[in-house]
Amino acid sequence: MYKRILGAALLAVSQMVTGSALAGKFLSHPVTIILPQAAGGASDIIARIFANKLGDIVGTSVIVKNQPGAGGNIGAVAAKQSAPDGQTLLVNVSSAHLVNPFLYTNAGYEPEKDFIPVSSLATGGMVLVANPDVPANTIAELIAYAKSQPDGIYFASAGNGTLNHLLGVLFAKAAGVKLVHVPYKGASAATTDVIAGRVPIAFQALASSLPHIQAGRLKVLGVVNPERQEALPDVPSISETLSGYGVTPWYGLFAPAGTPPDVIQILHEAAQKVLQSPDVVQSLKNQGAKPLLLTQKQFTDLIAKEIPEWRAIVKESGARLD
Repeated sequence: MYKRILGAALLAVSQMVTGSALAGKFLSHPVTIILPQAAGGASDIIARIFANKLGDIVGTSVIVKNQPGAGGNIGAVAAKQSAPDGQTLLVNVSSAHLVNPFLYTNAGYEPEKDFIPVSSLATGGMVLVANPDVPANTIAELIAYAKSQPDGIYFASAGNGTLNHLLGVLFAKAAGVKLVHVPYKGASAATTDVIAGRVPIAFQALASSLPHIQAGRLKVLGVVNPERQEALPDVPSISETLSGYGVTPWYGLFAPAGTPPDVIQILHEAAQKVLQSPDVVQSLKNQGAKPLLLTQKQFTDLIAKEIPEWRAIVKESGARLD
């Protein structure tokens, strides 16, 4: 297996193939991308946009396999334990990949030790959304409303330890309000209950919530990212009310530690071609996301920079999960 994959990778490099010329030069078996989040969320949407185009470029089918659970740990551990041959990869969101080792007593993996960063994929927007009947239309009004409720207000998330959960913890602390966490098995289920009015608010990825916002099923109160988003140019960032609040999540492609460098290089080059494809750029834009084009070293350096930042955020939040 190793010789077949490595030989194909070296052939691709030596010929300096581009675009569809990579077809038939890389892998002779389907590639599986493990996604540690449930179907229907932003990670799922972005992973499938990427996988569909990657298959065209490497000349084989690319299958996205959802393995949610434990805030993303189950899927990450499964990818870590897979054979390091380029046949099984991981797509993960920065919050799960970098935060979980600090948030969980035993996440089961170490991001820098157990995975090789293959390619950054995209950055995405995050928003604070509410059921249309919630008596608040801005962050300031939401804070005032929460303070008027003796027992606080409930917020939905994609599960314990997810970014949606942590953002609620940080918001409550920054705003001085009480928010009660309601975890779901995935972002899609959480969104459904906010739309139905069972839970008033949620911190959600723009990719999965934008269609509901546009249809009037949800209203958006603020953007979680430090800057306003192109898809919602008139919606203020939460940081405009709560200074210093906010994050910009990214999505990345990883391979298990031990994957041959030549295979990593071919996968990186293929990923870069995917992200520069006009149809992929447009598809990501339609979801409130955009390609994140970094060299492999730049992506590795970004991870090294953000790990201590997330460690500090988790420590400040006081959140801890078993």
